[in-house]
Amino acid sequence: MTSDLRELFARKVPLSAVEYCVSLWEDAPFRLKLTRARKSKLGDYRYDPRDRSHQVSVNTDLNQYQFLITYVHEVAHRRVHDPKRRLKPHGDHWKLAFRNLMLPLLNEAVFPDDVLRPLARHMKNPKASTATDPVLLKAVSAYDLNKVQGKTLNEVALGEVFELRKRKFKKLETKRTRALCLDLSNNRRYLISLVAEVE
Repeated sequence: MTSDLRELFARKVPLSAVEYCVSLWEDAPFRLKLTRARKSKLGDYRYDPRDRSHQVSVNTDLNQYQFLITYVHEVAHRRVHDPKRRLKPHGDHWKLAFRNLMLPLLNEAVFPDDVLRPLARHMKNPKASTATDPVLLKAVSAYDLNKVQGKTLNEVALGEVFELRKRKFKKLETKRTRALCLDLSNNRRYLISLVAEVE
């Protein structure tokens, strides 16, 4: 099993992180599942109380840096999971575990400088998703191989019209992580993530 994992990680993460990724699995084993691309999430952690099994899934289409961050994010969920305690999924226990697990990876042998700097800032108070950190998302997304980089809502000027999922919107106001936008087809207002890719 360990040799299979080593081969898998050698294809999915920077080579300098392969042994560390294997060691995370060895310390607290779980079923690792690679999934097709999911728009709603990059990975997830699940616990099955029937057989007390743990599963970590990561989208297979992620670049090596996003895959590594997502994998460690989900392993942190595995580490803090306790069926006897009701902990917040992205609360203080998880944040501490995620920070501690990422710390050995925060160096230029693993991440290029343009990813390392925003990632180090992000890890001071990690969020539920890297997608909620526009600076980190842009840095990591620059390494996507097959994806044509579009414009994010964060880059759209106030008052400008844009298209999202074949609907036209006008950007009205910027909040912390979202923008208040007017749907031009029905005149309703929606909060849309600033990292949403738009045309």
